[in-house]
Amino acid sequence: MNEMKRETLLQSIRIRLAESPAVALLGARQIGKTTLAEQVAAEWDGRVTTFDLERPEARDALRTTPGKLLGELDGLIIIDEVQRLPELFELLRPLCDVKNRKNAFLLLGSASWKLVKDVSETLAGRIQFVDVSGFSLAEVGPEQQDALWLRGGFPRSFLAPDDEARERWLESFCQTFIERDIPGLGVHVSPEALGRFWQMLAHFHGQTWNATELARSMDASPKTATYYRDLLEGTFMIRVLPPWFENLGKRLVKSPKIYLRDSGMLHYRLGISGMLDLRTHPRYGASWEGFALEQTLIAHGGRDAYFYGTQRGAELDLLLLRRGNRWGFEFKRTDAPKITKSMQIALEDLKLAHLWVVYPGNLRYDLGERISALPLHEVFGLTFRKE
Repeated sequence: MNEMKRETLLQSIRIRLAESPAVALLGARQIGKTTLAEQVAAEWDGRVTTFDLERPEARDALRTTPGKLLGELDGLIIIDEVQRLPELFELLRPLCDVKNRKNAFLLLGSASWKLVKDVSETLAGRIQFVDVSGFSLAEVGPEQQDALWLRGGFPRSFLAPDDEARERWLESFCQTFIERDIPGLGVHVSPEALGRFWQMLAHFHGQTWNATELARSMDASPKTATYYRDLLEGTFMIRVLPPWFENLGKRLVKSPKIYLRDSGMLHYRLGISGMLDLRTHPRYGASWEGFALEQTLIAHGGRDAYFYGTQRGAELDLLLLRRGNRWGFEFKRTDAPKITKSMQIALEDLKLAHLWVVYPGNLRYDLGERISALPLHEVFGLTFRKE
């Protein structure tokens, strides 16, 4: 059911495997990493060995004689859910440095905060990363824009035969994630408290982080709220978008913005089951903003990405630093985007090379000097070159 060919991601993996002894695919559980690894394995010219660390026997084998076991293998070695055995990273370092080595490692991880921490200490210079998101608009096609927005990019959610099946899968995913996946990382938190926090974040989607307010609602401390936030960010459930700081002589918003990364998960958490529910929901505009933001970051990567806001109300949904310039994005769920005072302030404050107002239509056109209306599906074709 989720065998859609994701050629851009596959090509990215191929290139990195040719350049590095180890490649890590990082993304949420059930986002399609295993399917991608199977597709890479199917075209691999040589032996392929897979260790799924979800299975106790695989974990036991790699705990008992990992050096001998991995050192004697040639070809492609796939290790799924690698964050379950972080001690492997120290072992992989000498294996990656073997002269005339005859193997390559493809590591699959669903907990970036732990995986990247350990890799940074042991595999620096030996590993490359590929971020695996849910399905993108470039993959499913612009004619599926509303379906992708409503259902989200998890393969089993997007490809579900009907809305009832989609909601059953999302319910099962959430329960498994909280009750099994989080404890599997060695994290001990109350499943009920984490689930309640996740639910509350859906109602704060697109807003600036306020640990005190959330903690008060949970009858917990701000430190606990921040810990839960970091846990959900590290397992790719939410995006924490940092603010842009610069000595502008203005009072700037200094807290990050919080988004549920998958729009389908957001809608499930908000009790939205169809487009009619979505169009009449108070979080309609915020939902589009998060969906369009995520698609833009899938297209152009999450590095050097910020939002901009001042205490007096001037805002910019997304600021990207690319090719030595600053590029702005506003995400508007409207049929006819217009220039606002806030856009003009951001354009001048940040000295943007260009500002795009991303909307759900099909026509790209200029709104003013250095400001254009841009259909969402066209963000994948932006090259960030000054005209």
